[in-house]
Amino acid sequence: MSRGPDRVRVAAVQLEIVRPASFAAWADRIADLVRDAADTGADLVVFPEYGMLELTGIFEDAVAADAARALTEIGTVLPEALGHVAGLAARAGVHILAPSAPEAGPDGRLRNVARLYTPSGGEGVQEKIVMTRFERDPWGIVGGGPVRVFDTALGRLGVAICYDVEFPLIARAMVEAGAEFILAPSCTDTLAGFHRVRTGARARALEGQCVVVQVPTVGTAPWSGTLDMNRGAAGFYGPSDDGFPDSGVIAQGPLDTGHILVADIDRAAIRQVRRDGQVLTFAHWPEQGGGGTPPCAVVRLD
Repeated sequence: MSRGPDRVRVAAVQLEIVRPASFAAWADRIADLVRDAADTGADLVVFPEYGMLELTGIFEDAVAADAARALTEIGTVLPEALGHVAGLAARAGVHILAPSAPEAGPDGRLRNVARLYTPSGGEGVQEKIVMTRFERDPWGIVGGGPVRVFDTALGRLGVAICYDVEFPLIARAMVEAGAEFILAPSCTDTLAGFHRVRTGARARALEGQCVVVQVPTVGTAPWSGTLDMNRGAAGFYGPSDDGFPDSGVIAQGPLDTGHILVADIDRAAIRQVRRDGQVLTFAHWPEQGGGGTPPCAVVRLD
């Protein structure tokens, strides 16, 4: 049954980190997850931040356990892995936000990059803007940019990777550029970290009168020097206003376990609450004064 053009069904994959026996085993598992998500009727499948680092498990123990070596070696299999995800988007007929990964830029420095694939072969790229302490040192990953919004068949959406969703001006730039929902893939190794991202996601939904989707890695991986501990739960958050739950929590996944959380994003409800909600935080933002938002490019993905 059609949900109409204003409803987007999103499947948030709480990716439980496991050590793959081979690249083929990893590819089969990702394909199974996409198939399971597509079987729910999902239009968009979202994987978490740094989920690609699970692939470091195919390397020898000494590499997998050494964060510095793992962050570099992942680049040897990343093109094939991303090509696999792009192919799944085409075959399943869904949009997919691939697990993010550290990618070496032209300057040789690593940046945390999330890639959005459309069924027709479009690709959108969003680099993480603000690095956490461990990403800066010891990982040596640097901030990227610019902020982008992706104009897709599902509507305009932004991607605020983990720590980025804790900074209001990044999300504000996205909603000013037309984003009605923001994807927040995350990777946190403590409950405190999970709750920081969750609090940021809920605040951005309130401020921007939009829907924010948080999607984490979960589980323990003692073999990994990068993904050894992963805490969290997926969540869909909206404004506490007309057309949304009083709490603003649209859906919440189980803590610390592999799961696919599915919920519908009602774009019409977002437009309505921005136009005539109990409060108008999106419209009233400029009244607080202060500096402006960073520039945000709109990228059309067919």
